[in-house]
Amino acid sequence: MKIAFVGKGGSGKTTLSSLFVRHLAATGSPVIAVDADINQHLGTALGLDEAEAAALPAMGAHLPLIKEYLRGTNPRIASAETMIKTTPPGEGSRLLRVREDNPVYDACARPVRLDDDEIRLMATGPFTETDLGVACYHSKVGAVELCLNHLVDGSDEYVVVDMTAGSDSFASGMFTRFDMTFLVAEPTRKGVSVYRQYKEYARDFGVALRVVGNKVQGQDDVDFLREEVGDDLLVTVGQSDWVRAMEKGRPARFELLESDNRAALRTLHRAAADAYAHRDWERYTRQMVHFHLKNAESWGNAKTGADLAAQVDPAFVLGEGIGAVQPA
Repeated sequence: MKIAFVGKGGSGKTTLSSLFVRHLAATGSPVIAVDADINQHLGTALGLDEAEAAALPAMGAHLPLIKEYLRGTNPRIASAETMIKTTPPGEGSRLLRVREDNPVYDACARPVRLDDDEIRLMATGPFTETDLGVACYHSKVGAVELCLNHLVDGSDEYVVVDMTAGSDSFASGMFTRFDMTFLVAEPTRKGVSVYRQYKEYARDFGVALRVVGNKVQGQDDVDFLREEVGDDLLVTVGQSDWVRAMEKGRPARFELLESDNRAALRTLHRAAADAYAHRDWERYTRQMVHFHLKNAESWGNAKTGADLAAQVDPAFVLGEGIGAVQPA
C-alpha cells in the first residue's frame, strides 16, 4: 500500500509521516519510508542523528543504476538513457517488491531501527548549492516516481512517502501513485490553502485525499477545519510532549506516545486500509501511461532523442498477480 503525506511547509507533515511509519512498524508491517521532500528531515524524525541522516545515499545519484535495473529485458526500451521519470513498465521490465532484496534497495535504502522493529529508509537527496540555477528539484524526485511506477505492493505492506511541500507534487504524475494521500493542515487560512489546491488538481484523477488537522488546540480549531474542508477532515492532532522530546533527539519508546495521538494514528491506518479496497490496477496503469505520454511530448522526446511513446506496452497492466521479479 502506497501512502503520501503532503501539506504546506511547517505544517508538520514530516513529523506525522514519521509517527505513522513508527505506528506501522510497531504493528509488524514491512515498511519502506521515502523522503521526497526538498528539505530532507524524515531521517532525523525517525531517530537518525545529523551525521547518519546526511550519510543516507541519494536516490538521484543512483538514477543510472535504477534505470538499468528496472529496464530488464523490456524490448521497448532501447537503453537506460532513454528512460525518463515517467517510463512505465512493460513485458520484460523488472519490478520492485517491498519485502525483497534487490540492487536498487542495496544502493539506495538503509535499515533504520525503531525500538524493536526495523524499516527501510530511502531519500531523494538534498537540493545542494551546486544545483542552484542549473537543476530542478523535480529531476531528483524523478527517481522516486520511476520506482513507484515499477512497484508491486500488497495490502499488508507499506511505502510511506513524505512529499515535497505545497502543490509542487503536481509537477509530475507522482500524485496519482498512492492509495491514500494524507494532507496535513494547520487550523489557519494558509493551512487550508494547500488543501484547496490539492483538491482541485486531484479531482479528475480519483485521488483518495483525507485531511489531518495538526497543531489543534481546541474545539474552535476543529470547527474551523471542519468548515473549511468538510467531510475530508479525518482526524485532528494536538500538541505532544513525546514529539517535543523526539525533536530534541531524546525520543521515548513509541509505546509511550500519548493515547489520543496513538488513536489518531490508528484512524489513519484504518482509512488507508479502506482505500486499498478500491485499488484499480487498470486505472493506475492508465494514469501512468497518460503522464508518460504528456512528458514525452513536452520534453522527453527532445531530451532523449527517442520516441518515448513507443515505450508503452499496450497489453501490460501492473498488478499483484504479475510473476516474480527477474533475477539481476
